[in-house]
Amino acid sequence: MKKIKVAFFADTLKENLDGAVRTMYQIINRIPQDQFEFLFIVGEKPNHALPFRCIEVPSMTIPFNPDYKIAINSFTQKRLDHELLAFNPDIIHIANPSLLGRYAVNYAEKHDIHTVTIYHTHFISYLDYYFRKFPFMIKAARKFVISHMQYLYNRCDTIYVPSNMIIDELTDLGILNSKMKLWRRGLDNNLFNPDNKTDDFWDSTIPNEKFKILFASRLVWEKNLETLTRIYKLAGDSNLPYQFIIAGDGHARADLQKSMPGALFLGELDHLQLGKVYANCDAFVFPSNSETYGNVVVEAMASGLPCIIADGCGTSDFIRHNHSGIICPPFDAMSYINAIEKLRANPGLRQQLVTNAREYAAGMSWNTLVDDFFRDLRNYKAEKFAQSA
Repeated sequence: MKKIKVAFFADTLKENLDGAVRTMYQIINRIPQDQFEFLFIVGEKPNHALPFRCIEVPSMTIPFNPDYKIAINSFTQKRLDHELLAFNPDIIHIANPSLLGRYAVNYAEKHDIHTVTIYHTHFISYLDYYFRKFPFMIKAARKFVISHMQYLYNRCDTIYVPSNMIIDELTDLGILNSKMKLWRRGLDNNLFNPDNKTDDFWDSTIPNEKFKILFASRLVWEKNLETLTRIYKLAGDSNLPYQFIIAGDGHARADLQKSMPGALFLGELDHLQLGKVYANCDAFVFPSNSETYGNVVVEAMASGLPCIIADGCGTSDFIRHNHSGIICPPFDAMSYINAIEKLRANPGLRQQLVTNAREYAAGMSWNTLVDDFFRDLRNYKAEKFAQSA
């Protein structure tokens, strides 16, 4: 059987950089190599070898977020044209709505190639943070970003979106609803489950009487870390018996440690380590309001850790307030304190939330989701073949 050829465009494939890249690897690590052949075109290669050929184009660090690079493909466009003509892809996969993504959708349109993209990052929600020192620029920046999103996404054939809330938001921004398909995120229930809980996990690091509050994410300010620091300060001012635990790394870590001197910073953890940390904490507090989905929240739910999250983003698509978690106004630090205290004072409510959350998370399998994705790619190829026959 002739293999289906997929040209995969991404600004970075630096493994474990964030939830978006981890989602890409859930697909990459499950490619049916007897049925598909991939060509990766990226701005930043991973440190390890990929299962197929990878072409690296020039890139630059994003000025306001040094953890990330953006591909600059203008000077290599002729080379990319040549490589793609030789590869002759059946499908083009765009990971990022960037300059490289713009080139990819233009190429696909010119050569009548089915284009898919996965909506990973809710960039529009970052603008208030990025332009907080220049508020007069927010309106113009928002208009520019929306225009770019419409240009790129409306020229793709299929847009995989992780939550109904984000589908509604994108529709309101002028992205064609008919192109969007709900494709949630999965998890490994073997790694994330309550069986990872052990009585001596923290040893003498944290006293048993402390209520252990976990935050896990990239440590970047656009994750609403300022609200997290206010929660920490309010807890300290009230002498509440909390131990804040921070899992993750990023360019905001040094400043965050100064703002939260009593918190335990664990740094970047692999999934095996993180699964154990989830299961040995008492509450997961996640004030980020910029998530398209929020992988860490589902991981916490599966691990038996009750979640307190921000309203108004993809994460709240699968948390029902007071049923499978607690939802708070994103910037109201006191509402998070009240929610933590409600959990601490009411073990019955805590167990109810855990039970309902685990029931939801049990149905989220990466194997099933990725199988569906590759089935779609086979169907797109078959449809194109039927049209040309």
